Amino acid sequence: MKSVSQTKIIDITKASEYEKHLHRCLVDPFRRYNKRQEYLEKAIPKGFHKKLLIFNGEIVGQIEYAPAEVSYYPIMHDNAIAMNCIWVLRKAKGHNFGKLLLQDMTKSEKDAAGFTTIALEDHRSPWFKKWQMKKSGFKPLDSIKVTHKTKHKGRAFSTYLMWMPTTENAKSPKWKKEKFLEGITFCTAHPLYHPQTWKGNIFEAK
Repeated sequence: MKSVSQTKIIDITKASEYEKHLHRCLVDPFRRYNKRQEYLEKAIPKGFHKKLLIFNGEIVGQIEYAPAEVSYYPIMHDNAIAMNCIWVLRKAKGHNFGKLLLQDMTKSEKDAAGFTTIALEDHRSPWFKKWQMKKSGFKPLDSIKVTHKTKHKGRAFSTYLMWMPTTENAKSPKWKKEKFLEGITFCTAHPLYHPQTWKGNIFEAK
């Protein structure tokens, strides 16, 4: 097995040679679109970070995070970091790269009161599984059960607000459940993506 010493994590909001990867996902690397660009222009000056994990010269993982106020998600907190996304390519599984990315985020944002994100249960996507988030140290605070209006109609899944405080008495984040029904417009590969061609909420509560 190859050593993790051959691994490096690069913050590409500060590395111009990787600028094109700011606009693209490892899962969908060829698309660039206006909503993403608009989001980055607002979020980067306010603390957004995207980091790539490079193993043996190849990009195999990524993490995106930002202060809750400029997150993808309608999560509210005065001093929490929201993890927008974390992903490791299947071919790079087995090296604890996801754990390395999380550790890098928490180390870089050590002054935060905690870290928040979402988790999914009974969703078809392999992203943001609740059990994975719990294994990584997050705990569920609240949830909403929904169905998608265009994909797999009738199949309900749950979205959870997740929280990993850095101190025992840290205030928990809140979220606006009704805003989650609108979906996510900033990433075409996200499980909760709202296509620009769709008008109105993309989910409905159950």
